[in-house]
Amino acid sequence: MPCPHKFSSYLQLDRLDFVPETLIVGTFNPAWPGINTSEWFYGNTDDNYFWDIMPRMYGEESLIAATPDTWKQFCHDKRIAFTDLISAIDDADESNLKHHSMLGGFSDKSIIHNFEDFEYENIVQLLRQYPTIKQVYLTRGVTEAFWRHLWGPVMHYCNHNNVRERKLLTPSGDAAYHQEAHNKDNPTDVILRLEDYVLRRWQQEWHL
Repeated sequence: MPCPHKFSSYLQLDRLDFVPETLIVGTFNPAWPGINTSEWFYGNTDDNYFWDIMPRMYGEESLIAATPDTWKQFCHDKRIAFTDLISAIDDADESNLKHHSMLGGFSDKSIIHNFEDFEYENIVQLLRQYPTIKQVYLTRGVTEAFWRHLWGPVMHYCNHNNVRERKLLTPSGDAAYHQEAHNKDNPTDVILRLEDYVLRRWQQEWHL
């Protein structure tokens, strides 16, 4: 059985009960293996600081320990919608234990190096369908050709339609490499907590 996105019913934004103004785009959240206990987008809070960082961008308290209902209410209030670039991995096999291991690590590199048959979400189409969205953020870089190929049309659309487009540093533990480099190069400006470092980086790109 292929691996669908765990929150596939949200990807096309048709479950929103508000008019979106900001779109945050990730990569993929696998519906299996069972080790994925995330209850909503960026919900793997043991190694992802999104729900600490995002409320603090608005001067509010961290929601890292909150429930999905609270996260959804925050997004409703701030007019923030979520989607991902990949909606399914069709050559993933649920009976293959190696595939469970590959997807269970939640690594983007593991996805693009071990699978070839993907279903993609059409981000440009979403932007056309929801013209109220005036800023789009991808929560990773596009240095690899795979991601650059997917994000290129979004950049082109935004550049020609007055939509703010930015790439944000990943809110996962993978950002530690960047934090370490910053602290090494800036001994008088050491940032001890990874989430505080990512917060600063996001503040440099956010529209507020």
